[in-house]
Amino acid sequence: MNEFFNKDIISIKDFNKDQLEKIFSSTDKIMQLSPTERREICKGKTLGYLFYEPSTRTRLSFDSAMASVGGNSLGIADVSSSSTQKGESLADTVKIMSIYSDVLVLRHTLDGSSRFAAEVSEKPVINAGSGTEEHPTQAIQDLFTMKKEKKKIDGLKIGIVGDLKYGRTVYSLLYGLGNYDVDVRLISPESLRIRSDSVYEIKKKLDFTESTKLEDHIDDLDVLYVTRIQKERFPDEEEYLKVKGSYVVGLDLLKQMKDDSIIMHPLPRIDEISTDVDSTKNAKYFQQAEYGMHTRAALLGLTLNENGF
Repeated sequence: MNEFFNKDIISIKDFNKDQLEKIFSSTDKIMQLSPTERREICKGKTLGYLFYEPSTRTRLSFDSAMASVGGNSLGIADVSSSSTQKGESLADTVKIMSIYSDVLVLRHTLDGSSRFAAEVSEKPVINAGSGTEEHPTQAIQDLFTMKKEKKKIDGLKIGIVGDLKYGRTVYSLLYGLGNYDVDVRLISPESLRIRSDSVYEIKKKLDFTESTKLEDHIDDLDVLYVTRIQKERFPDEEEYLKVKGSYVVGLDLLKQMKDDSIIMHPLPRIDEISTDVDSTKNAKYFQQAEYGMHTRAALLGLTLNENGF
């Protein structure tokens, strides 16, 4: 029996280590299939997407993933052209979309939106980012990237740098890393430290240290996970300008890192990683984006097939 069949994917906290490893092995399997074999996995299935917030990688990644496993996609990429503009509620939009599709992918500005959608939807819901809360499929692709590129997750020294307050990818990644034995360093400006209301829950499963200085840790890290300082989430632009450009990873910093360390980023990138770094063997953020398509294809295959694939 496939435990992921018809399962909502709302929070990475809903997955234990064994389940994550099952997703990783399914992703490995899907990557080894021929295109013809792969297209049989979700043949005849439809993915419906609702994006109330701008997205490039996540939406196109799901679209591409669904196409690669033989399914099709439809949905709303721009709410300004939907009935939302007429005042239609999220509940009604979700109910309608669940009629037209076999699985629903939602990104919304409000915290709790995906869990609410799962309650009203007839079909499984995948959270593609809910407010400042979580982005579980990003965390799954991040963990998979570490496993593929470093051959393990347990034992890694991981630095997460940038916007730790507003970055929902950070929270999902930390919850996911709580399933592993890792050494985590959280590096940010004082004003962008991890939110205090989340510290208690994260500390239950994961030890971490906090710092404002990247240079104090850079030579010790196996993984440097860089995040964008998100202008759009600041209530005050003046506060954003104070921390803009706090950390920039360039070739000078790269020289201080371990030879086999990797640099990751959930993207989009603004100026926090120099383009000079892109061509180095350490840069894995574009590979990370490709892994995201494969992990999402595996998740769709598991969610939509009662006996797996």
